Amino acid sequence: MNMELDNVVKFLQGKTILVTGATGFLAKVFVEKILRLQPNVNKLYLLLRAADTNSATKRLNGEIISTELFRILRDRWGSEFDLFLSTKVIAVPGDISSESLGLNESKLREHMLREIEIVVHVAATTGFNESYDVALAINTFGALNVLSFAKKCDKIKLFLHTSTAYVCGEQAGIILEKPFSVDDTLLKTCKLDIIEEKRIVEEKLDELRFQHAPNEVIKSEMKEFGLKRAKLYGWPNTYVFTKAMGEMLLGNFKGDLPLVIIRPTMIASTYKEPFPGWIEGVRTIDSVIVSYGKGKLTCFPGYPNSALDIPADMVVNAMVVAMVVHTNDQSCQTIYHVSSSLQNPLKLRYFSKFMHRYFTENPWSNRNRQRVKVRKGTVLSTISGYFLYMWTKYVFPLKDFRQVYMDLNRKIKFAMRLAEFYKPYAFFKGIFSDKNLDKLRMVAQERGIDMGVFDFDSKSIDWEDYMINIHIPGLLRHATSSCFCPTIRFSPSSLTANIKKAIARIDSSDSMNAIFQLLTRYH
Repeated sequence: MNMELDNVVKFLQGKTILVTGATGFLAKVFVEKILRLQPNVNKLYLLLRAADTNSATKRLNGEIISTELFRILRDRWGSEFDLFLSTKVIAVPGDISSESLGLNESKLREHMLREIEIVVHVAATTGFNESYDVALAINTFGALNVLSFAKKCDKIKLFLHTSTAYVCGEQAGIILEKPFSVDDTLLKTCKLDIIEEKRIVEEKLDELRFQHAPNEVIKSEMKEFGLKRAKLYGWPNTYVFTKAMGEMLLGNFKGDLPLVIIRPTMIASTYKEPFPGWIEGVRTIDSVIVSYGKGKLTCFPGYPNSALDIPADMVVNAMVVAMVVHTNDQSCQTIYHVSSSLQNPLKLRYFSKFMHRYFTENPWSNRNRQRVKVRKGTVLSTISGYFLYMWTKYVFPLKDFRQVYMDLNRKIKFAMRLAEFYKPYAFFKGIFSDKNLDKLRMVAQERGIDMGVFDFDSKSIDWEDYMINIHIPGLLRHATSSCFCPTIRFSPSSLTANIKKAIARIDSSDSMNAIFQLLTRYH
């Protein structure tokens, strides 16, 4: 083993780490890297949402260890793989939305409190329009619950929290790596009281239950309520709003415990480790790739210069190096943007070209084993332009096909609704400063850490090679049959004079909402 790598390996030797959210994509890559890098780590406690130890162990084996991600480790250890894991990885049944983390097994809890030195908090609910009560319990107060547990650990030296770069909302220009104050809002017109948000949620739930509302109605109402509260304070959706509040609570209550917050942008498949192109399911903009390759999508909304992804292993490399640098770093609070948007952005306009090239050279075969021919994708640079396109191409031509329209209207509205949710990211005009990440890289180099093994420098990414030869092939290996965009096949039709007049009357400042309202009139 070379001298450079030895630094991190020595740091991890004998360490005990608690990881939350270990069934998630990023946490799996983190766990695999630690086990592959340092088999002499003392223990990895993985907190899994489960009723008991047996259920947690089943989740560990079925959702984490059995995945292709662990193939290299499995090959390395051979017949001793299961024994190795049983001595290093402990499945812990729990729930971060509980103040006690749901740690009911007292002996296990005492062991954890005695041994844990680092907490890596990755657990979150990532739905943009999650029910507000659920998102608040997990993303906001769940983070505080995990911090409270960490502060009770006898040997605790660092709390590392994964957030999202998009807690900034829809800001444009350079976005700095700076923390929130506990009462910050993006609108700056009013103060945020997180405890009051919790009370308001409980009051809203009580009101709905008093009305004997069915569960599906409660869920729908709480989704809309979350969006309303997020937008009141300047955030575009419940996810980033509750993640921002989680950061606020961590910064306010961390005390002397060193706190590192990792803010990645959209996380894509692995670039190099443990092997290129590992991904789970269809993530964020990957749905566009799958739909485009199947010939179901010829246009999509987006700002042509919006920056997109960062590979998962680069995020994990930044996490591991930050652990080494900041453990025992006296009461620090440091934020890292892990993003390509400043140094080497993958812009939407290039992304479109890479998709076209890939599927032209490697066409998708449909169920009839016929090759799907793709056309060059059109990037519609305004959301109102996208809605107008959808209306004129798909909705208006159906006026003479009432029954067909009724069948497809739900899918059309669903596509429009998703466009609304993804608007803050497809049309994002911010650029994430990564000065702190640059400093971390310099400190790591000074300490002799091999920045080839722990590469998180986005400048090293050849995006065309990555998309064509790594990401899209990896995605298609793991893609599910479902995708966000419905197949709707109708020829375009000219607008009537009345519809032209209707569009002309739309206030340009709110054209998106006005067009959406016009579309929904066809119920």
